[in-house]
Amino acid sequence: MSVFVLDSNIVSFYLRQNEIVIQKVKDVLLEGHEVLISPIAYYEVKRGLLAIKAEKRLRELPLFVKY
Repeated sequence: MSVFVLDSNIVSFYLRQNEIVIQKVKDVLLEGHEVLISPIAYYEVKRGLLAIKAEKRLRELPLFVKY
């Protein structure tokens, strides 16, 4: 089993419903690998979403992290 650590760009693409990124994350999880996001990447994404007032994606971010 491998561990994949997502950077803030990948998390942003996921939250913007990028089908390629979503499918790749699903594939990696189905293969039994672990997917993580660092606290720094979480902060960068949240700060960016707050700056542009992206309310929907702000609500989705905790769900993504929990997933």
